[in-house]
Amino acid sequence: MTVDIRRAGDRAQTKIDWLDSRHSFSFGSHYEPENTHHGLLLVNNDDIVKAGSGFDTHPHRDMEIVTWVLRGSLVHQDSTGNAGVIYPGLAQRMSAGRGILHSEKNDSWTLTGSETHDEPVRFIQMWVVPDEAGLTPGYQQLEIDDELLRGGLVTIASGMPRHRDHTAITIHNKHAALHGARMQPGDSLELPEAQYLHLFVARGQVTLEGAGPLHDGDAVRFTASGGQRVTATEPAEILVWEMHASLAAA
Repeated sequence: MTVDIRRAGDRAQTKIDWLDSRHSFSFGSHYEPENTHHGLLLVNNDDIVKAGSGFDTHPHRDMEIVTWVLRGSLVHQDSTGNAGVIYPGLAQRMSAGRGILHSEKNDSWTLTGSETHDEPVRFIQMWVVPDEAGLTPGYQQLEIDDELLRGGLVTIASGMPRHRDHTAITIHNKHAALHGARMQPGDSLELPEAQYLHLFVARGQVTLEGAGPLHDGDAVRFTASGGQRVTATEPAEILVWEMHASLAAA
């Protein structure tokens, strides 16, 4: 068993006029050969996008892309005709398959009286590899009830057979599942057992049994592990990838 804590401030950062993005793994021009993935997870980007801005149409291929919004809203459009607004509590997955084009924009301009207000959107975007290449591109979204998210770990996205009847959205990888929870101070939950786990504190603060405090943006990479308890010390939201294979073996 290994427990590898990665602090928020140690992440690579891409910061331009409209985007502040923190990368848990190598991404774009930020390449670290020893930090390309954990298990099946290749990307865990923590993005803040200004209102009226966003990612113009760009391509993806052979990737399962899960987006989880923490604040604000994000408008999605893709070349298969799917379009929608992603907001907190809405699980969304895009399967790039044999090739897809999409855009993601923060269109949160609002008008109140004579004043225009804008709200940044903050979201976590996560990429895992599919079981096979060349799949038909696809899209799926489903809202998860807030009360459910406050009841412990909830399966947001999964391709694992045992989650088939109780996952919000599906991904094309039978070895991976994403769980999430919103926690209040004193709430405690147990991490699942897996060959690989990735715990990300999306906001707030928690303590990890045997490791101590974790803050907003901190992550922990586990191997051959599970059963540790996570306890909130302030209102918090966590995302947990449970993976039973690695990229090399996928």
